[in-house]
Amino acid sequence: MAKKGNRQIFNLECSVCNSKNYVTSKNVINTKEKLAMQKFCAVCNKSTLHNEVKIK
Repeated sequence: MAKKGNRQIFNLECSVCNSKNYVTSKNVINTKEKLAMQKFCAVCNKSTLHNEVKIK
């Protein structure tokens, strides 16, 4: 069985069109700041900055 831990699941949202394209997780104990990654957005059809937002 998988170990329960300090990982939190969240979405990555495009900063240009605000579409939620990716789902990922991080360890909230080790990484306190919000993630921002350069990812491909299928709606914009280009590589844009994606920021961390909570799943509701």
